[in-house]
Amino acid sequence: MEDCIFCKIIKGEIPSTKVYEDEEILGFKDINPAAPIHILVIPKKHIKSLVELEKEDEILIGKIYTVINKIAKDQGVKEKGYRVIVNCGKDGGQEVGHLHFHLLAGKPLGEKIV
Repeated sequence: MEDCIFCKIIKGEIPSTKVYEDEEILGFKDINPAAPIHILVIPKKHIKSLVELEKEDEILIGKIYTVINKIAKDQGVKEKGYRVIVNCGKDGGQEVGHLHFHLLAGKPLGEKIV
């Protein structure tokens, strides 16, 4: 998508602080963190939201969760704990129309939802 900010980050048109990258997935620090560690993990394939997932995306989504675990380990929070949030659609709080997973950690997160 030409106007998608995350697609522009993937292409290198907008800078980001990358923490993980492979041929299918990108992880980078959120520019407005809601926790000391706030990383966005996105598929490089443009998928607007969870509602647009296809059967063919099952392996990719499983891989994203494996990558999230690796990032949590690399950030030193795997053992202490972290939260993963996926917002879906406008009413679900999704602000960017590209599927993304928020990894939040680095402090007790309690009951507050981001």
